[in-house]
Amino acid sequence: MAPIPAVARTTRARWIEAGLEALAEGGPDAIRVETLAARLGVTKGGFYGHFDGRPALLAEMLDEWEHRSTREVLAQVETEGGDPADRIRRVGRLTFSEDLHRIDLAIRAWARHDESVAARLRRIDNERMGFLRTMFGSFITDPDEIEARSTLAFALAIGRHFIVADHPGYTTRDVVRLAGEHLLRP
Repeated sequence: MAPIPAVARTTRARWIEAGLEALAEGGPDAIRVETLAARLGVTKGGFYGHFDGRPALLAEMLDEWEHRSTREVLAQVETEGGDPADRIRRVGRLTFSEDLHRIDLAIRAWARHDESVAARLRRIDNERMGFLRTMFGSFITDPDEIEARSTLAFALAIGRHFIVADHPGYTTRDVVRLAGEHLLRP
């Protein structure tokens, strides 16, 4: 009798990635073990080899989002250096890239209905705002202007997705870029 070929186990990372994709597509209710297993082309039994249950997966998904969209981004920007305006631009490009922005928006929607997610989001947003305050504070001395520019830059990064107004002669992308550059002026 021929040996049964070994089937590669679905990694913990693949389950987390599938969960994040489901979150971005349909919110937290779309994160179901059966659905993720079908998406991965595996049985749900392998899930329980990695996680104690759905709450454990959700927590690890939030950890992964936090790592990718904040810790990893800030470390990369710190390593690459540059002037404060360049650092702000880079953080914005990395943090709110299309793939991460979709997840970020889904987490913001989730946070409206889950206090533990809201608390985590508040902590991450405070860290992001702290970065902006530090960067703007390196070339602006007025505390009110530092706070205003930090808030406007952050709101622009998050809210750009929701802008549907017409901008005669400009694309939405052009207008968002112009607004960002205006905020970064010395």
